[in-house]
Amino acid sequence: MTKVIVTGVAGFIGSHLAETLLKQGKEVIGIDQFNDYYDPVFKHKNVANLQSNPGFQLIEGDIQFLDWQSLLKDVDVVYHQAAQAGVRASWGQGFRAYTERNINATQVLLEAAKDAKDLTRLVFASTSSVYGDAETLPTHEGIPPQPVSPYGITKLAAERLCALYHKNFGVPFVSLRYFTVYGPRQRPDMAFHKFFKLVIEDEAIAIYGDGQQTRDFTFVSDVVAANLAAATVPKAVGEIFNIGGGSRVVLAEVLDMMAEIVGKPIKKNYIERAMGDARHTAADVSKARQILGYQPQVSLREGLIQEWEWVKSLY
Repeated sequence: MTKVIVTGVAGFIGSHLAETLLKQGKEVIGIDQFNDYYDPVFKHKNVANLQSNPGFQLIEGDIQFLDWQSLLKDVDVVYHQAAQAGVRASWGQGFRAYTERNINATQVLLEAAKDAKDLTRLVFASTSSVYGDAETLPTHEGIPPQPVSPYGITKLAAERLCALYHKNFGVPFVSLRYFTVYGPRQRPDMAFHKFFKLVIEDEAIAIYGDGQQTRDFTFVSDVVAANLAAATVPKAVGEIFNIGGGSRVVLAEVLDMMAEIVGKPIKKNYIERAMGDARHTAADVSKARQILGYQPQVSLREGLIQEWEWVKSLY
């Protein structure tokens, strides 16, 4: 029986990942702090269906203060999804949460991982935010990272720590740089969830800047598939991969697509561009395709329809 750990298990991506691992018959230890960066009600909903599975064990706590030595006994893979997310909230007073949850927590985990005899892989959830305003689009992994938000800085620091522990202690890490993940269970502070909720409430959607910014949107099941490949493919150890949706889309066009899906026009309110938001993101996923066999399966329209159904059931 394979035993794995998923940190941030009550989150958007962590809960989907744990669900898939349980379906594959793995024993899953899920770790989450249930902090209040967004309403913990969502997080409890996310783990509710996991808890009915006999192969699932939930540990509630802060990564920095857990007994990792005993937790990592017999564990093959750690999927480290836990992080303090959110680009715009990372300025000012809130920054300490980012250093604690993104850098310090990862360091504690890595320290334990270097002595974990059974660990074959530590998959680290990184982010396209490490690139900032990349000069080359689509962006490949060899481009020097230049984060434009404090959030991006902390995730890059954590990713670099993983590489150091790999080089010096042989910790078998793989880093996945996610590009704007969406789908059912998406966090309430993320664009599509917010947009669909505002449509239900018949309110205007706030657009930062001119609406011409582009994003590479990645459906959550594609991200899960990338994690599973990163945990098993031998050549992946020590590597960094972009995980994107395979198509770069202008925000204004996404809103038109959403209007078609919900069957009514969407009200827009244009506001000033937010600090720390990258203007364009686009993933060159050829490395992930080549080594991980990564192939995004879900089109934006298909994925948006799934998320809309989910948001409707919530509100």
